[in-house]
Amino acid sequence: MIYADNAATTRMSEKAIHVMTQVLQETWGNPSSLYEHGQRAKTVLENARGEIAALIGAEAREITFTSGGSEADNQAIRTAAEIGRSKGKKHIISTAFEHHAVLHTLERLKKEGFEITLLDVHENGLVVPSEVEAAIRDDTCLVTVMYANNEIGTVQPIREIGEICRRKNVLFHTDAVQAVGHLPINVADEPIDMLSASAHKFHGPKGVGFLYCRRGIRLVPLIEGGAQEHGRRAGTENVPGIAAMAAALRESCEKMPENAAHLIRMRDRLIAGLSAIPHCALNGDAEKRLPGNVSFCFEGIEGESLLLMLDDMGIQASSGSACTSGSLDPSHVLLAIGRVHDVAHGSLRLTLGEDITEEQVDEIIGAVKEVVTCLRGFSPVWRDLTSGKKPFIL
Repeated sequence: MIYADNAATTRMSEKAIHVMTQVLQETWGNPSSLYEHGQRAKTVLENARGEIAALIGAEAREITFTSGGSEADNQAIRTAAEIGRSKGKKHIISTAFEHHAVLHTLERLKKEGFEITLLDVHENGLVVPSEVEAAIRDDTCLVTVMYANNEIGTVQPIREIGEICRRKNVLFHTDAVQAVGHLPINVADEPIDMLSASAHKFHGPKGVGFLYCRRGIRLVPLIEGGAQEHGRRAGTENVPGIAAMAAALRESCEKMPENAAHLIRMRDRLIAGLSAIPHCALNGDAEKRLPGNVSFCFEGIEGESLLLMLDDMGIQASSGSACTSGSLDPSHVLLAIGRVHDVAHGSLRLTLGEDITEEQVDEIIGAVKEVVTCLRGFSPVWRDLTSGKKPFIL
């Protein structure tokens, strides 16, 4: 079996599993309790906070633990919105291809009277900083742009966007769920006010993440109750998960240079092999993308059939198309970069892990070629294209 869906989730590292198991067995107290077992758990919690902060260039008090990236996105955006509302500023700028944790939060705020501007990301899947600057108004309270896209892997010009926001005195948030642990990030050096991350994207456990919030910005709690997380998020902290997240992030950061170099070689080998398939297209910029991300559209097929047949051949991947409530909808990310519906339906996302080999990459290339040829063989759309009844798009 070849697992090629690491953007969806990664396998927990042995180190993270060991740390999580050890804390579960030995440090099971409530970190809010004053007796020994509680204070031992508190020490583990705060050590993890300090370690995570150091790994991204933050201060420990700037890290708030959450249940994952979606909660962190919600809290960051809600916080900026409330700060803006208090100053009479109710305009937010984002992009058309953000994660739904961002887009759905913005939709809710729109119903509350906020005005939302979603910028285009163009065919290469990149945000243009000058367009961000042009969109900022006197009443803009937040710009939120993801660090790297979860589907097509494009890495955004975060520094340039952040510098614009800093000059304009506008808060800047980035959903860095796909970037943390895979790209070097230093919030002390980059003009980022808030940043979201999730452990299971860098070999930590599911159900735990963190929100970096620059000192001086008062977070608005989403969950009311106790005084945990310095009053920023109520609820007893997931100490084993948090400790495992810290261990996984440290391991990922320590191995990042060698892992990235290997993944880029494997990614480019995979892109070159798949590009040989007629009437296909790479989604997103060829170079400004995550080390392990490969996203393609193949004309004349359905992505769901491609995934199922690849699964039968022992290759696990994902598609940009989603099946929701019995109806197929093309990916909003692919539509945002200009892919038409018929083409967007034939998408395939392959996100490689650090243990991928050349032999496995070549196996993926061969399998995709075989399956695409097979599916096109009985596709009425493909017959229309090859007969000239319909023009090729790719």
